[in-house]
Amino acid sequence: MEKLKRPVYIKAGTDDFFKKMRLEVNETVLKNSSLYVLNVVKSLGLLAAFFLFYACILFFGNQTPLLFLFYILSGITMIVLFINAFHDAAHGALFKKTKHNEWFLYVLELFGSNHWLWMRRHIGLHHAYPNVPDWDIDIKQSNIIRIFPNSPLFDYHKYQHIYMWFIYPLYSLNWIYIRDFKDFFGKKDNYVKKIVEKIPAQEVYRLFVAKIINLIYLLFIPMMFLNQPWYIVLLAWLSLHMCGSALGVVALVSTHVDEDANFPNTDEDGNLSATWALHQMIVTKDFSTESKLANFLYGGFTHHVAHHLFPAVGHTYYPYITPIIRRYAKEYDLPYTSYPFYHAVRSHFRMLKNKGVKENILMTGEI
Repeated sequence: MEKLKRPVYIKAGTDDFFKKMRLEVNETVLKNSSLYVLNVVKSLGLLAAFFLFYACILFFGNQTPLLFLFYILSGITMIVLFINAFHDAAHGALFKKTKHNEWFLYVLELFGSNHWLWMRRHIGLHHAYPNVPDWDIDIKQSNIIRIFPNSPLFDYHKYQHIYMWFIYPLYSLNWIYIRDFKDFFGKKDNYVKKIVEKIPAQEVYRLFVAKIINLIYLLFIPMMFLNQPWYIVLLAWLSLHMCGSALGVVALVSTHVDEDANFPNTDEDGNLSATWALHQMIVTKDFSTESKLANFLYGGFTHHVAHHLFPAVGHTYYPYITPIIRRYAKEYDLPYTSYPFYHAVRSHFRMLKNKGVKENILMTGEI
């Protein structure tokens, strides 16, 4: 496939706000080593909790209520583990040594995903060009949903603010069993293949092996060893994905795609109209930053502006970075938004309703 011309940001000047902000963060917040230890302990604890709940499925799963309970707890822990630990490791922010982050990411394969592919999608496309049409494929995933102003408008999109309530709980199933295969083997609108020379053969093998292992231990082993009808175990397994996805989607829809979202386009030469740091603040939102529960569950997503400005920093540092960002936003008159998660979710579905009909050209949110 042909190579794409990558978007280009405006070069930052000597008085750029982010140069000063980064220096302050490095000299103050990042010197607190206890936050690094907290992140490691939390991540390993979540991993242990997942396998503890899985063991409970095998030991107590003959009782149907407990079977569903521990499958659901496994699903919630899986998503929290992904949002916190694996997300930080992918950015090289969980452990101090690169090789330790890489080793930890191989654990992600046990959950059916392929970390090589995900890093290219998430870091190579989403973080590099968040909300940029045709580049941020964390947002542009399927024609089932219309978010970008330049995406094709189909008749069924007028109902997307309704039917997406039922599709979002299938997010992890789509990720593991559909989207990964589309990105590995699909040819239509495959932006992953346009930014990599060639997908390594070992990753193709690992793709299949990871998904087979995931199905064996999460679905087939409980079917074989529990005194439960196969369809009850299947329903419990589906509840794992649906409950986990419902929790995870809150983070995904609350940070970039509300009704006031910006989707900056490039000019004819591929140039964007802002510096890299300003672009991150324009297109990224925070939610529920003061909630300890939300911060624990969603890690770097509640303080998402801090995450996009400091992606190589562990999420346990973000609650201490966000006040600095707010101060600079006020001092330099920069865009910054933070709202409760329920407002973010409501705003997202209002956006879906707006994007499901023909748009007023003055309301596209482009800069």
